[in-house]
Amino acid sequence: MRAALKLPRLSMNMEEGTITAWKLAPGDRFAAGDPLYEVETEKVTTEVEAPCDGTLLEILVPAGETVAVGAEVCRIER
Repeated sequence: MRAALKLPRLSMNMEEGTITAWKLAPGDRFAAGDPLYEVETEKVTTEVEAPCDGTLLEILVPAGETVAVGAEVCRIER
């Protein structure tokens, strides 16, 4: 099943984040808990982990781009 992953709210005050690096490329497989990308907020840079096993299909937000919480950042196949 295909799904879009959205930028999570990592703190109470977080409104947006900047994707600083992708850990995978389209076509790469991952397991639940594997780091998918790094996001920088006002206070910290943190890794966002995969919520399930799957394959990265498409990166929608390239590294260096800032997006709002809840914006779709990538598409996966579960």
